Amino acid sequence: MTATAGKSDVFQAIADPTRRKVLKLLSEKDMPITEISSQFPVSRTAIVKHLQVLTDAKLVSARKTGREKIYTLSPEPLAEVQEWIAYYEQFWFNRLSVLKHLMEEDKK
Repeated sequence: MTATAGKSDVFQAIADPTRRKVLKLLSEKDMPITEISSQFPVSRTAIVKHLQVLTDAKLVSARKTGREKIYTLSPEPLAEVQEWIAYYEQFWFNRLSVLKHLMEEDKK
């Protein structure tokens, strides 16, 4: 994987539980870094690094308001994740349907 591919990888960005929690917080409202970092037991610097990964994946955007940066959720890239999940949902549904059919045939 190239460095560029890794920077914009939505799956890599959401792999970390802290980043997933940041996304959840931003789904409720736009927030400045101070408010986001107050929700975590890690340093503000660590949260800034997480926000940079999310920004590189285009999952969040930031705008400067006065002296603060306000972060906003940009959920569009999550459509790729949803498509991936939908494929495997259908895959397992089909497999379980076959298993159910086989079990019903066994009972007869």
